[in-house]
Amino acid sequence: MPRPVHVLTALLALALGAACSAPSSETGEAAVVKPPKAAARAVSFWVDPDSNAARQMQLWQREGRNSDAELLRRIAEQPVALWPAGEIDPGPAVSAAATAASRAGRTALFVAYDIPHRDCGQHSAGGAADGAAYLAWIGQFASAIGTAKALVVLEPDAVAHIVDGCTPGEYHGEREQLLSAAITRLKQQPGTTVYLDAGNPSWIREPSKLVGPLKRSGIDAADGFALNVSNFQPDDAVKRYGLALSGQLGGKHFVVDTSRNGNGPLPGVWCNPPGRALGTRPTTETGEPALDAYLWIKRPGESDGTCEGGPDAGRWWPAYALELARNSK
Repeated sequence: MPRPVHVLTALLALALGAACSAPSSETGEAAVVKPPKAAARAVSFWVDPDSNAARQMQLWQREGRNSDAELLRRIAEQPVALWPAGEIDPGPAVSAAATAASRAGRTALFVAYDIPHRDCGQHSAGGAADGAAYLAWIGQFASAIGTAKALVVLEPDAVAHIVDGCTPGEYHGEREQLLSAAITRLKQQPGTTVYLDAGNPSWIREPSKLVGPLKRSGIDAADGFALNVSNFQPDDAVKRYGLALSGQLGGKHFVVDTSRNGNGPLPGVWCNPPGRALGTRPTTETGEPALDAYLWIKRPGESDGTCEGGPDAGRWWPAYALELARNSK
């Protein structure tokens, strides 16, 4: 059962108070919550040299599968987001990526995905046991970023599942408070930008329905919102939707997941649909002032779940990765 609102509010205040008094650097200076800012243009994102795609490419090269390895290079050489969703303590994985990105003079990409009652018990079910556990988890996540430059996509599906009713109503208030607290905590890191997930245009077809939940979830304190995460909607449709939603949120900026939308969606199949392709490569040069970046948020080649012959959600699936790369231009 969700905690009573007054108990959750006390937990939020305690967690954020502790975070605000914690040292933010080696100098021991107190962290300061900074106002939201638009993401800088021409950002260079960090590419993980030890990603699943990179290791698979190297394996196929050793096995003599050179043509397949070259196709997989289309994924291995692009920046993709890190999802430490299965980690009880996300700190080590986040810290390692943030440190490597800083050394390379790049920005690290992350997805924070641990909200209680995640994915309504479907393929990606799980998440923190309760609100207190989530606040601890997001605190570890934020602290591990440190002063590195990072872009965080916050809780895919969380707000859209409020709107579509998949998440039971008794959890809505708690979820909105937790998302708001997560934004505040992440924004205490001086180099971090935060984009709260807002679904995709084929899911919540009227963007106005998202406005209230997004505002109650702290969107005003975030840098913007994210669209099309793990989905396949084409760039033009997502951009139109994003601009419409931005207009109802006071001009908030947004980012778009283009990791697998090169051939658009397959009607009626959202989980590991065959015949899909990689989309626009990650870039901050979008040609649209409110659209901060096209990103590969879903990691191409990682399964959506046990459907269409796939392994568990989030597991690396070389055959699917190869198909995405082969179908790409």
